[in-house]
Order: sequence, then C-alpha cells, then structure tokens
Amino acid sequence: MDHDHRLRDQLIALLRGGNAHMSFEEAVADFPERSINERPPHLPYSFWHLLEHLRLTQADILDYLTNASYQARAWPDGYWPSRDAVATQAKWDETIASFQRDLAAIVAIVADETTDLFGTVPSGGEHTVLREALIVADHNVYHIGELGILRQVANAWGERDAD
Repeated sequence: MDHDHRLRDQLIALLRGGNAHMSFEEAVADFPERSINERPPHLPYSFWHLLEHLRLTQADILDYLTNASYQARAWPDGYWPSRDAVATQAKWDETIASFQRDLAAIVAIVADETTDLFGTVPSGGEHTVLREALIVADHNVYHIGELGILRQVANAWGERDAD
C-alpha cells in the first residue's frame, strides 16, 4: 500500500472515531431524553448545546472544504446555539443525523483519491484539506470525550450508572 492510501486510511479511522477514543455513536447511544436540556454543574451549556456545537463546527469546516465562496461564521454565535435554546427529542435526533451526514461527507472527501490532501481549500489561503480533516477529528474527539465524562457526572448513562 502506498503512502497516500495509508494516510487516507489513517485519517478516515481518526475521523470515524474509536481506536483510543470513545466513538460518537457510543457517546450519544441511549441518551436519556430527560437530560437533553440539562446543564451539567458549573457549565453554561446543556448536553444538546454541546452536541449542536459539534454539528455547527463540523458543518462550517465542511463548507470551508467545499465552497470557494466560503464566509466564516461569527465567533462564538455561529458555532453555538443561543444559551436559551432548548431541544426536543426530535431536534436531538436531527442534530445527530446531521452530524453523521456531514462527517460522512468529510470522510468521502478524504477517501476520494482525486482530492489533494496537501492542496489548499477552495476559498484559497494556506489551509490544506489535511489540516481541516485533522481539525475536525481533533475537535470532535475532544468534545465527544467531554460528552462522555459529563454524562457520567450527570448520571446519564442508564445501566452504566450502576457500575
């Protein structure tokens, strides 16, 4: 296997999660509806806010990777829902599905052998596709781990809580 294929395979594994980290699917599995809008102690955001932040950030990077007319969002408002926003179970599920769709699109970009991983993003500048894929993976794993720890703090693991 050549270096290009090995690099793509490693990036895809990193983007999909697992390995040495909790996967996204494990972090959100069987999440109790009663806790969706709960704010863990000493935090200004709820579980859904954190999940929506993951989705919004990843969607922004996907746009950056694919849109020659990309315009950055305002920080922090463009990357977090409003503090008073609440979610229903349907909204929670929609956030998860959208996150998974966008992640699949980023994985497809990385897997596409015509994508120059060292080439710059379509809107120009110095940032490469490789850099953006690594940022997505890094940002996701950080907050997925946070979600897992906060679930434990909030006693939101269900059967796992008894362990």
